[in-house]
Order: sequence, then structure tokens, then C-alpha cells
Amino acid sequence: MFFESVNPYNGKVIGKYKYLNEDEIKNLIEQTHAAFIGWKRTSFKYRTDLLKKAAEILIARKKEFSEIMAMEMGKPVSVGRGESEKCALVCNYYAENAEAFLKDEIIETEAQKSFACFEPLGVIFAVMPWNFPFWQVFRFAAPALMAGNGCLLKHAPNVPGCALAIESVFREAGFPEYIFLSMFVDLPLVENIIAHPFVKGITLTGSERAGQSVATLAGKYLKKSVMELGGSDPYIILEDADLKSAVETCIISRLVNSGQTCISGKRFIVVKSRLKEFKKLFVEGMSEILFGNPMDEKVKYGPLARNDLRDNLHRQVEESIKMGAKCLFKGETPDDSNGVFYPAVVLTNVKKGMPAFDEELFGPVAAILTAEDEQDAINIANDTCYGLGAAVFTADIENGTRIAAKELNAGACAVNDFVRSDPRMPFGGINRSGYGCELSYYGMKEFVNVKSVYVK
Repeated sequence: MFFESVNPYNGKVIGKYKYLNEDEIKNLIEQTHAAFIGWKRTSFKYRTDLLKKAAEILIARKKEFSEIMAMEMGKPVSVGRGESEKCALVCNYYAENAEAFLKDEIIETEAQKSFACFEPLGVIFAVMPWNFPFWQVFRFAAPALMAGNGCLLKHAPNVPGCALAIESVFREAGFPEYIFLSMFVDLPLVENIIAHPFVKGITLTGSERAGQSVATLAGKYLKKSVMELGGSDPYIILEDADLKSAVETCIISRLVNSGQTCISGKRFIVVKSRLKEFKKLFVEGMSEILFGNPMDEKVKYGPLARNDLRDNLHRQVEESIKMGAKCLFKGETPDDSNGVFYPAVVLTNVKKGMPAFDEELFGPVAAILTAEDEQDAINIANDTCYGLGAAVFTADIENGTRIAAKELNAGACAVNDFVRSDPRMPFGGINRSGYGCELSYYGMKEFVNVKSVYVK
């Protein structure tokens, strides 16, 4: 069976690819397991040198990679280059820190010696999304490989060129053959991979629906899993906030990757005394957005990745308006393209029960909500089934820090800034935003066997 990669800017077919069959999948799993047996016995120094080489390649080829991202999922080339640079950053971070993160931990007992050590699990299967087609992969692969695991990637079907390009980075860096593989797998055969005895862990970044499906299979076959899913991230703007700075930050967050990111601000909760001014500044800022051809260096916001994504976003906007939301602003889309563009939209009078409140808005649509006071804003922010990111804007840093640390129900919170992932900081969600942790010291420990050793 074949599938196609389509350019979302102009609708042209980029390439045609073939899905693997059951026997081909089984063979690749076995090959990766065989490579793992040798890889897990290599030194940290050996792995470090290879991963640092991968980082160098990501920088050297960032123009090439940014163009692949632009063609396959519409990311502007200027943004795509930054994504390659961030992937190099995570490679260097784990190359420099993995050995310290995984050193034996001495535990005092009655034994002559007792300690915990950290051993690789084996083959880790990753199901990755299209929105950050390089970053999402490298942030799992860098720690997994440094821990001594093997990696199998099932990338989103609309970014096969990105999947092959990532595989080429590891190959060019000198990693052993088969230790990292991209596999083109149709959905019905995903269970075969998870069920295979050589596959020891599963990591998924994607939609809530995809997470439910894969997590169910992981549970069925008793495989360790990490799920990073969606969010309806609340950003609170308190009465004493620097409104100009807050609006600029909120707009940046909402429009990162054309609004197609799980950790961007989506629900902007403003205390009513600042609402009128916030709306005015927000609309002014959104009206300055330049949409266009992602291959244009001046463009910061390109098309959405697929037609079905645009259709769902439009449904969410229209249903919310029918339920009483007001369209405060609607931008214009380029008239020189048949691409998958959706205009920037600002909705106000958004209430619980509307799609703009309850669901993840994966595109350039902002929902503005009104709060009576600080506590009401916190209550509205936490009134969600998700729990990925959240932010608060205030001149009182001490109070903002308290709210972020103690009051907001999310895995990552910011004060006077937007939420982002950073190799040095743990990243993950709660509730229907998933479970488990990526990045930092904590993410390193997700796919290792924490082994107790007791020596009498």
C-alpha cells in the first residue's frame, strides 16, 4: 500500500511512499534488537562522540531540513532552522550529561554494598507527530540512545521526508546500522510492533485520541509508555500585569508554528478591570500577522498542515459562535495560494461548554475569557480536562510564582512568559494531557531499568 506526501501550501504531491508489510516490520524490529545488544555495551564516551556529531550535522544541514519541513507541513523556513538548532541543543545536552544522570546511586543498607543502577530496556518504539517533525523525535531519541536503547520511529504520514532525513543524521554521524530506524507503518499494524517481545517501551506525542489508542495497546501488552498529548492551555492576566508585554507574549505563544502546538496559550483569562484594554491590544497585534508561503524568509506563519485539521478548527470556531461567543477579529489569508490556510481569529465571550473553551484549538485561534478576580481566574484556568501548560502575568513575582507552583494544575507553568520545552527542564502533562516525563534528568530515567544491587 502506498501513501503520498502533499505540500499544504500549494496542494502538490511531493512524493509517494510504500508502507511496510508484516514481515518487513518484524525483520526491522529484529535488526534493531540485534543492534541494541551491541550498542548497550558501548561506552558513554563512544555514544557521546556520535551524538555530538549528530548535533554538528543538524547545524550544517539546517537549511536543507527547514525546506523539507516547509514543504511537508508548512513550517516557515526561518522557524524550521530554529527547530534544527534546538535539536542540536538537546543532542549536546544529553551527550554532556547522560553519564552523570545514569551513574550508580549508592544506598546505605546493612549490606557490604548496595546501590541502584540504570540499564537500558531495549527497543523503544516512538509514534511522533508532524507539528515539530524534528524536535519531537530528537527529544526522545537523544536520551534513549545515550541510555543504550535502540529506537524505532513511526512518524506522521504527512512528514515521511522528515523521517528519512532524521534517520540520515544518525547514519551520517556514524551510529550503528539499525540502532535508529524510521518505519513507514499503516495504523492497523501498529499493534504488531507494540506486541513484539523485543519492543520494551513506547513513547507517543500526539492527539488525545492517538494517545488513548496506543496507551491501551501498551497496557494490553504490559509495555512501559510515555504519553505527551494535547492541551487547552490557560494564560492568566492579572490586574497588575504589564499589559503591553503580556499581550506580545500571548500572541507569540498562540501563533508559534501557526498555532499548531500543544503547549501554546489558547485560553486567555483576563480580570475584567483590564479586559477592554487587553482586547484592544490583542486585536492590534493579531492584525499584524503576515501569513504566506513558508519558503519566504519574511513569513512567520504558514498554512495548517492538512485540510482535515483546518476543517476541524473551523467547526470549533463556528460552533462556539453559535453558542454565544463573539468574533472579535478575523484576519485575511493569502490570495495567491490554494493552500491549507486559516485566518487568525480572536473570540471573546467564550464560556465553558463551547469548543473554544473545552477543546484544544490547534491553529491560529485565540479565546479570550473574563474573570472577576485572581481566584476566579485560577478557577477558570483549572476548569479543564487537560493539564499541559499554563502561565500567569503579574507585576508581583512572588505571587505569580506561588500561583504557578501551587495553584495551576499543569505540568509546565510560566510567570510573565510563554510555556516552552527546554532540554534542561522536565516536560510532561497531567490528566488528559498524558503521563510520564520527557527531557532533563527525569526524562532520562523513563526508559531504563532501575535495578537494585545488594552485595553481602
